[in-house]
Amino acid sequence: MLAKDVMTRNVVTVKPDEHVRDIAKLLLKKRVSAVPVVDSSGKLQGIVSEGDLMRRKETESERHSSWWLALVSSPDKRALDYVKSHSVHTADVMTRDVITVNEEATVQEIADILESHHIKRVPVVAGDRLVGIVSRADLLRALASGTSTDNVNSGTDRQLREKVENAIQEPGVDVRLVSVVVSDGVVVLWGAVDSDAEKQAIRVAAESVAGIKQVEDKMSVLSPMVQSLMWAE
Repeated sequence: MLAKDVMTRNVVTVKPDEHVRDIAKLLLKKRVSAVPVVDSSGKLQGIVSEGDLMRRKETESERHSSWWLALVSSPDKRALDYVKSHSVHTADVMTRDVITVNEEATVQEIADILESHHIKRVPVVAGDRLVGIVSRADLLRALASGTSTDNVNSGTDRQLREKVENAIQEPGVDVRLVSVVVSDGVVVLWGAVDSDAEKQAIRVAAESVAGIKQVEDKMSVLSPMVQSLMWAE
C-alpha cells in the first residue's frame, strides 16, 4: 500500500502571509493540529502546528531565558525565539524544514518516518507541490478498513478512490473532514459532518460511482455544541 492509497487529498492549507491569529482559528475550526503552508502555485513552503503557536506573547507563554541560559545560548537562537513568539506572520513562525514523502512511498516507510521523527503527519508532494497529507489517523483508517497491499488490484482501487473523492464534492456539502478508503471495490467513508442529510448525500454520491461494490458509512454527525465551537469566530 502506498501514500496515494491512504493520503487525504483535500488538505486545508494557508498562505505564508496570513496572520497567526487566523491560523489559530483555522486549527480550531477544522479540528486539525497542523496546516501546510503553500504559495500561490501550490509549492510547499512549510508547516504550522499547534506547537509552533504555543509560546506566544499574546498569551504570556513566550520563553524567558534565565541569566545563565542566556550566557550559553547563541544570540541567533535568542533572536529566532523572539521572532517566533512575537511575529504575526505565518512565514516567521512556520517550520521550514518539513519532512515529506512522495505518492509512491509505502505505508511502512511512512509509519517509520512518523515514529522515528515523533510527528503526527507527513505532507505528500509531487516534485515540490503539495498533493496530500498522511496522518496517523489515515493509517489507522486503512487498518480498520482491512485494506492491504493484496487488495489493491492493479490500481483499480486507487482510481475508484479518486472518483469517489470527486463525486462526494458534487452535493455541495463540506467534505474536508471526510476521508475515503477503498479496498477491493468496497468504499468506507470516515470523518464527521454537520447533519444526517449531509451523511446521506455523501453516501449517495459515493454509491453513484460505477464499479463500487458497497459503501460503508462510518461518518459521525457533530453535535450542535461542537459545531458552535468550530464555527465560532
